[in-house]
Amino acid sequence: MSRVPRWIGRLGAGLTEMGERLDERRAEVEKDETGTEPEPATDTTVLPDHVTVVPARPDPAQAVPWGVRVAAEAGWRVLVLAGTVWVLMRVISAVQLVVLAFVAALLITALMQPTVARLRRHGLPRGPATALTAIAGFVIMGLIGWFVTWQVMENIDTLSTQIQDGIDELRKWLLNSPFHVTDKQINQIAKSLREAIGANTDQITSAGLEGVTVVVEALTGILLTMFSTLFLLYDGRRIWEWTLKLVPAAARPGVAGAGPRAWRTLTAYVRGTVIVALIDAIFIGLGIYFLNVPMAVPLAVFIFLFAFIPLVGAVVSGALAVVVALVTQGVFTAVMVLVVVLAVQQIEGHVLQPFILGRAVRVHPLAVVLSVAAGGMIAGIGGAVVAVPLVAVTNTVVGYLRKYSHEQALRQSPRPHGATASADVALPAATEGRQPPPAEDAGERTEPRPPEG
Repeated sequence: MSRVPRWIGRLGAGLTEMGERLDERRAEVEKDETGTEPEPATDTTVLPDHVTVVPARPDPAQAVPWGVRVAAEAGWRVLVLAGTVWVLMRVISAVQLVVLAFVAALLITALMQPTVARLRRHGLPRGPATALTAIAGFVIMGLIGWFVTWQVMENIDTLSTQIQDGIDELRKWLLNSPFHVTDKQINQIAKSLREAIGANTDQITSAGLEGVTVVVEALTGILLTMFSTLFLLYDGRRIWEWTLKLVPAAARPGVAGAGPRAWRTLTAYVRGTVIVALIDAIFIGLGIYFLNVPMAVPLAVFIFLFAFIPLVGAVVSGALAVVVALVTQGVFTAVMVLVVVLAVQQIEGHVLQPFILGRAVRVHPLAVVLSVAAGGMIAGIGGAVVAVPLVAVTNTVVGYLRKYSHEQALRQSPRPHGATASADVALPAATEGRQPPPAEDAGERTEPRPPEG
């Protein structure tokens, strides 16, 4: 009787071991078929009270909240982009003169290229058309600069006398004004100005000595701009095709389509800005002339040049005209000049620019102010001039690339199924009997190009 329970216990232990082996074998088979680990069986073993159960630690990546992971993924990419932009800015600052000269050549080319194209349509070869357009353009710009300099030199003595008389009249007006300004306060202001000039004599002298370097750099930039303009006008298409070869093959079709659109935006911006600046200079110059303000023509030319700096240029040129009118003709004339400037600029901002520039180069005023400020901080007046066309061209390029990538994604999406697929199958039957459109030969496909320069 004592051997029977022992035999039954060994049999039970053997059956238990066999069951565990079968469970392990079944788990291995399920893992091979599904590729996933089966859920472990629940352990119902009762542990003693003195044993501490340590829960399994989760994966660290799973423990981080989803929002933090998204922020981290975006953060390191932003850091890489910021580093790239910083390095690019350092390189541009090292060759700032070359970059500004080339950008100025692009703007001048955008202005002159339609003339070259028009001459070529009339049968003139590319070389003579380019030479004739470039010579005429540079001669006109040189004559404008010479005329402004001549006018200033001719009127500088008279202007100095009028400025001195205007300062005396302004002093008398301040003494008799309701602002309660005393003669002692005016003398104190004049003394402070003299002391400031005397304290900065060394800096003024060093700036005068550095003027030679500035003149040399200006002449170098002018020569670079002229040569770059000539080559862009004559061989712009080949330069663009060579630039496309530097782009990776996968991105080349998108860039090839964005290039002509960017060029059209730049051309429209330059033409529209020149027309608007010319209208501003003519009407404000006529107002200044009829108000008997001296040097009306040079002031009109300055208004035309400063109009290429959006918003800021109009304020500076208008303030310059008002100051000249104030110190030469008095307060009433200065107020009338201010009224003329504000009226013309309001018509320009609300009528001329939307009508001439159109929607293709429309940039939000906040983007204009920020881009002009950033361009001025990076590269001075030249940076302020090229900032807005750069933003307009970038906006056009980004918009086209976004649209292009969306169209490519739609083309590469899988064909629909079900009812939509049956509708697509029925489409050839509806168009039966029509000639299919000719297929494009990949070997003969030509990439879009900017207008020939």
